[in-house]
Amino acid sequence: MPDQPRLCSVANLRIGPSHPLVIIAGPCVLESYELGIAIGTRLKALCQPLGLPYIFKASFDKANRSSIDSPRGPGMTQGLEWLARIGRELGVPVTTDIHEHTQAEPAAKHVDLIQIPAFLCRQTDLLVAAGRAAAAHHRAVNVKKGQFISPDEMRGPVKKLAQTGCTNIMLTERGTFFGYGRLVNDFLGVAELMEHQHQGGPVPVCFDCTHSTQQPGKGEGGKVTGGRADLAPMLARAATAAGVHALFIECHPDPKSALSDAATMIKLEDMPAVLRDVAAIRSALTPH
Repeated sequence: MPDQPRLCSVANLRIGPSHPLVIIAGPCVLESYELGIAIGTRLKALCQPLGLPYIFKASFDKANRSSIDSPRGPGMTQGLEWLARIGRELGVPVTTDIHEHTQAEPAAKHVDLIQIPAFLCRQTDLLVAAGRAAAAHHRAVNVKKGQFISPDEMRGPVKKLAQTGCTNIMLTERGTFFGYGRLVNDFLGVAELMEHQHQGGPVPVCFDCTHSTQQPGKGEGGKVTGGRADLAPMLARAATAAGVHALFIECHPDPKSALSDAATMIKLEDMPAVLRDVAAIRSALTPH
């Protein structure tokens, strides 16, 4: 028998084959409740008429920074409260990343999708805690593929989550190291990620359009991460054409003033064109 479609359930959204392309978007770090609401309101308004389900994204703590002096965000208590309020106000699911196993349970009580950062995708304690919390609170877990491992090795995180009883799983591609200071996007690898099996069907796959343009250690003398945000829309179009089930996009009204990932976030004013393009590509690929 052919593989049956495998879906990831995030609140009332379904991510996977035969479902609309999902947009996971927002600022890198949650700078304030007001900015989060403003960005989320705009993105929801852009996604709705295009038939693109929307998940608000922001981080309460950016633990993986180039410099110890870099801003990290409002912290877990304040940040999770803001995220939950934003989700209720906008009527959309929300997601954030966690970096320590003790953050899994509090996050699961406030957000719909728990994200595991790429550098931590093999951390067993973190995956187990996230899987157990997600299973207990009917949440989902999104694991970003490490820049240092192959698509095939992502079977490991899937198995670890499955052993905790977590059934809502998604994987995200965000580029692979190519020497120092550069990432490449292997679309053969994206296809291989979409072949991973869990509970009798392929695991849904997301593509991170903005982090994939990072140039680690190349910004301001190595104090921040550099990047090519201008190339993110091209990657969004390519990933959509490759058949991914969701896109992860960080955006900001004024990226240059953002507290994190200033070099890779897309300007909020440029998002209408990006979303129109990917919606048109997805529509062209969908049987009518």
